[in-house]
Amino acid sequence: MMSAASAAPASPDPYANYRELTLRGMVLGALITVVFTASNVYLGLKVGLTFASSIPAAVISMALLRFARGSNILENNMVQTQASAAGTLSSVIFILPGLLMAGYWSGFPFWQTVLLCTSGGILGVIFTIPLRHAMVVNSPLPYPEGVAAAEILKAGSQEHAEDGSADSGIREIALGGAISGLVSFCANGLRVMADSASYWFKSGTAIFQLPMGYSLALLGAGFLVNLAGGIAILLGIAIAWGVLVPYFSSVAPQPADMDMASYALSLWKNKVRFIGAGTIGVAAIWTLITLLKPMMEGMRLSFKAMSGKHEQGRNRIEQDLGPTAMIAWSVGMLLMLGLGFHHFVDAATIPSGLGWLLVVVCTALAFFIGFLVAAACGYMAGLVGSSSSPISGIGIISVVIVSLVLLLIGESSNMFADEANRQFMVALTLFSGTAVVAVASVSNDNLQDLKTGWLVHATPWRQQVALIIGCVVGALVIAPVLEMLYQAYGFTGAMPREGMDASQALAAPQATLMTTIANGIFRHDLQWNYIFTGMGIGVALIIVDVLLRRKEGANLSLPALAVGMGIYLPPSVNMPIVLGTLLAAWLRWRIRSRHGNNAAGPLKRAERTGTLFAAGLIVGESLVGVLLAFIIAFSVTSGGSEAPLALNLENWDNAAAWLGLAAFVAGALVLGRRVLTAAR
Repeated sequence: MMSAASAAPASPDPYANYRELTLRGMVLGALITVVFTASNVYLGLKVGLTFASSIPAAVISMALLRFARGSNILENNMVQTQASAAGTLSSVIFILPGLLMAGYWSGFPFWQTVLLCTSGGILGVIFTIPLRHAMVVNSPLPYPEGVAAAEILKAGSQEHAEDGSADSGIREIALGGAISGLVSFCANGLRVMADSASYWFKSGTAIFQLPMGYSLALLGAGFLVNLAGGIAILLGIAIAWGVLVPYFSSVAPQPADMDMASYALSLWKNKVRFIGAGTIGVAAIWTLITLLKPMMEGMRLSFKAMSGKHEQGRNRIEQDLGPTAMIAWSVGMLLMLGLGFHHFVDAATIPSGLGWLLVVVCTALAFFIGFLVAAACGYMAGLVGSSSSPISGIGIISVVIVSLVLLLIGESSNMFADEANRQFMVALTLFSGTAVVAVASVSNDNLQDLKTGWLVHATPWRQQVALIIGCVVGALVIAPVLEMLYQAYGFTGAMPREGMDASQALAAPQATLMTTIANGIFRHDLQWNYIFTGMGIGVALIIVDVLLRRKEGANLSLPALAVGMGIYLPPSVNMPIVLGTLLAAWLRWRIRSRHGNNAAGPLKRAERTGTLFAAGLIVGESLVGVLLAFIIAFSVTSGGSEAPLALNLENWDNAAAWLGLAAFVAGALVLGRRVLTAAR
């Protein structure tokens, strides 16, 4: 890996006259933003995962801008910076749909959503600017996705290569997208393939499940997760479906009026998922504890920069936004955040004085919790990458903190005499938590992008402007995409119309969990015993992880957060991710055994091809999901079917399951073959 010292450009600056933040780049970045934000919103609502858009955005930018006069690596970097910010901002879907599940919203108000996402996202950019020098320039953190994006930009630029890398990259994304898009269309459009299958059996009265999911997008997501993360998720599946569900089903045998699968799923939903939530919460808190030192250093640097004592270097690659600009943006976004909260609170039937108190408290909570977690999220992104950072855990912590504060205010002011006020306070909690997640997610992405910029000699302040533009564009896209998907599919626990097919509803797993937690706290009926059990499991996992990491030279770990997600997410979602990680590990082993001591070059080529193809798998399925949502929404609003393209074949269930499995295996084989071919 290139060190900070070796990354600095020689003097005189060979990139001094390069165009960076151009109009055509901003337009292209906005178009890519629309596509990837829509894809991320869909994927996040369906399975609770989002993908990092930096790498595919960089490849698309290189492939298109190479036909424009004067394009260069710095302009391409600005495009991917803008697109990645917007794609990351889509993480607000981890909480925001909860406002519909709580019964408070019946849709997604455009301007309220835009104000919330814009202010939170831009604050995420501003909060992490002072961390750039300490965490990017003078830091041993690997920033895996930032370094990968920089290498792809270098490989595809005229300044560094003439080998057609950009063309080959766009081909990998296109091929992966075409395969997963076709499979997704057959499964979710024509309904001739199954997207999952399970084998259920009993031992005594204990119910067990052997699950499988056929999503190629999740296979691609798993390919990008490290082996330790995949094994941890598999352990979570084993704990949930090999221990907890069998235990609960054995102590409370299956009712006569429920089939085996329905009963087991109800136990998992009402008990086991809360255990997973406790594990996730402990893992997120442990992450913040381990990052306390960089958080304090980040706060010190932030205050130093805002006080004007931090002198900007004269070198172009050392020029961040100045203290005056940072203060102006912070104040402006704080006011915008307050305006959003005022608009939200103003709709409630509560006294004016109490309303203003809630506006001030919620604005302050969102601002300061966001400020505290910004450094932790940036550090975590540098350590394991943006895609693996615990944004969901940050959301859970923020929802619990805000719920307890608002519960204290509500009970002291006798608000809960009116049951409608209890629902309003749950909704206000989720609205506040969404603001924190917006700050945290963009903080998570910002330093990763600045690492890419440092390695390709970009101008930091221009990148920071591109990040702000990306936040604005993403905020404008998120609300209409959410509304369209809601009207087309509905969410688990929140359907827009009667008679809709609940099996096609988007799970929105994190939003479901956070809504349940907020409701439980305000109604004093949260199942703390299951959460405490999960916390105990989390503590045990953390101890094991610490012991494993202390073994010198072993490079072992057991991420507690990934185990918690294995317990919490549906197994049909988790299994393709696990298989993706195992496939990636096997391919690396195969390449090393084939090339021996000369494996570094082949591994690098294989990593690039696999990353791009996996990104294509994710983007293809996600875009087909969005396109099908358009078709379904048009059909429903025209009085048509909820599944207008379904062929409705009779006695097709078994055939659909086998076809789904065959398509999944074929997709994995193509991915493996492309990677091994690239490594030759």
